[in-house]
Amino acid sequence: EEHLRKMTVTQGYHHVFFGMDIVYQADGTASIGLKDYIQESIDNFPQELSKGAATPLRRTLFEIDPDSLKLNETRSKIFHSIVAKQLYVSHRGRPDVQLPIAFLCTRVSKSTEQDWSKLKRVLEFLKGTLDDRITLGADDITIMQTWVDASYAVHSDMKSHTGGVVSFGTGATMSKSSKQKLNTKSSTEAELVGASDYLPYPIWAKKFLEAQGYGLTENIFYQDNQSTIQFEKNGRKSSGPNTRHIDIRYFFIKDRLGIEGIDVQYCPTEQMLADFFTKPLQGSLFWKFRDVIMGRKHIDSLKEPTTTPSQERVGQSDMGKIVGNGDDGQKTDQTTQEPMSNTYADIVRKGRNVLDKISGLKVRGARTPLTFRK
Repeated sequence: EEHLRKMTVTQGYHHVFFGMDIVYQADGTASIGLKDYIQESIDNFPQELSKGAATPLRRTLFEIDPDSLKLNETRSKIFHSIVAKQLYVSHRGRPDVQLPIAFLCTRVSKSTEQDWSKLKRVLEFLKGTLDDRITLGADDITIMQTWVDASYAVHSDMKSHTGGVVSFGTGATMSKSSKQKLNTKSSTEAELVGASDYLPYPIWAKKFLEAQGYGLTENIFYQDNQSTIQFEKNGRKSSGPNTRHIDIRYFFIKDRLGIEGIDVQYCPTEQMLADFFTKPLQGSLFWKFRDVIMGRKHIDSLKEPTTTPSQERVGQSDMGKIVGNGDDGQKTDQTTQEPMSNTYADIVRKGRNVLDKISGLKVRGARTPLTFRK
């Protein structure tokens, strides 16, 4: 009190602390909202915002237009200020915007009109979900699950992007989304570096819980790359001609597995929760992972079967879209407009039909139709 004047103490189930509106609930969970803090950024943004953003990011999040004009000094300062505020928001109660904000943090020193548009998209999404809160809870405080993933060479300088998340059953207790600090030569190496970057988080959580009197009985570390898992378990024994260049410091994971009691397990890609923090997901896959991260659904819902188009995961453009929905809800091939079928004969037949249609098209300036060889 000599340094900070009079200290204020609050007790009960509702607290406001550094912009976080924290409510402890009867079922043992806690919800956190930052409505007022987000509203401040929305009010400070000099452009009118709509409520129409379905997701906080587009598929082109990592793409940089070299011809986009740089922001003037005034707008550049506004951009920097809002991004910094939303970085706090993304770590304290809205992890659903952590990926786009993490990317925009790499642009604050060289922001352009394109970056301004991406920030506007984030704010439009936040405006439409202003009342959303993250819910945190634990099925068993002694069982911790961690997901780690990396997107290979997605940044303009060919660096990869790391994503990680820790959960005890409900909501993302800790999460990370950041650009890697070095270039890697393969997706396996990128995921190894990502695991190395994120491993200190579950290690710290384990030691913190032990200091509170809660020793972990299960400490699961999920990854979706089998080669990376072999590296982490075997170290140099799994190193070949293409991986001998990897610095030995990234094999501290192998040493820590036994020391910290970490169990590395394979996780199917469609259940890899860390993808939310590495890839510009769209559509149903975005909402599926968001519901788990924000605590609306239990982590067990990740195991539910999904028929998500691959474009929603990898962020391909609409030109790459093959599967769509017909008027009756039936999955259709948008090239042939025929019902989808997985039988080999139907696939071959439709492939021939597509080639027949393409071979009859005229190329601008060409005197003869295209010809295809078998």
